[in-house]
Amino acid sequence: MKAFTIERYGKRNGRLSEMPPPEVGNYDVLVQVHAASVNLLDAKIRAGEFKMILPYALPLTLGNDLAGVVVRVGAAVRRFKPGDEVYARAPQTHIGTFAEQIAVHEDALALKPRNLSMEAAAALPLVALTAWQVLVETAQLRPGQKVFIQAGSGGVGSIAIQLAKHLGAFVATTTSTGNVGWVKALGADVVIDYTQQDFAQVLRDYDIVLNSLKSDALEKSLGILKPGGQLISISGPPTPQFAQAQNLSWVLRWIMATLSGGIRRKAKKKNIRYSFVFMRHSGAQLGEITALVESGKITPVIDRTFPFESTAEALSYVERGRTQGKVIVKVL
Repeated sequence: MKAFTIERYGKRNGRLSEMPPPEVGNYDVLVQVHAASVNLLDAKIRAGEFKMILPYALPLTLGNDLAGVVVRVGAAVRRFKPGDEVYARAPQTHIGTFAEQIAVHEDALALKPRNLSMEAAAALPLVALTAWQVLVETAQLRPGQKVFIQAGSGGVGSIAIQLAKHLGAFVATTTSTGNVGWVKALGADVVIDYTQQDFAQVLRDYDIVLNSLKSDALEKSLGILKPGGQLISISGPPTPQFAQAQNLSWVLRWIMATLSGGIRRKAKKKNIRYSFVFMRHSGAQLGEITALVESGKITPVIDRTFPFESTAEALSYVERGRTQGKVIVKVL
């Protein structure tokens, strides 16, 4: 089968190559991939930024999100059958959705929303699960709370805004001048044009911040949170709790404790809780998201769709950091 693989780490590495078909375990579902979305995570994995905590064997097929059709199921699988239309964020230890087929553990899969195309469904899993695990699972967002979601025009931001509004929150976000109108249309109550204003000078007394930007934005976010608020980052620095959950070595635990020590101490002084979320697969949570999509509460946002043979170009496009929503690779 054809797959987009890397043989070594590096920003410009990767090509379409012939790979053997996937092996299907007892709890695996073999999926014919119709579409996959491209995430900044894919580019970071290609560059080798996660090789300390995600020690993949090379050559490696890239890709985390998929939508497709079940071809075959393992002997112990009971929830899916051949012909089912499904979508998933592949488990982090078994990625490889930039391929014609992939074997995915059934716990990662959910039935595709009936009202979405394959391309639109592929746009959702990683970003929607990230938004869910930040806002629902970690923050336990309640109606009437104020949440600041950075980078509202990005993949995570565009879904997080819609989810937060569904949960009854007051939502502020940032974006560039050209995106202000359509980010408002997603439901944001306050939209800050970061080319004209500094969010730290505008926002006050927020309950939750979803941080997806660099360290300067992380520290400034402490100033807009009320005592007892939560600063939840998906861009780091990782915490000792994350290192422990990943079963990392004591050396990596020490490194992560050191990296996050500053922001954790500053947050504690202000009676703010700092958390790091590294999204994990969950077919059960995707099922909850499917219900919201089918009821019209969440709609995926697609920036561009690339053909499979242009996967390298799609990765480069995402690395520029100027997308409106998600970038899709059409495999079939």
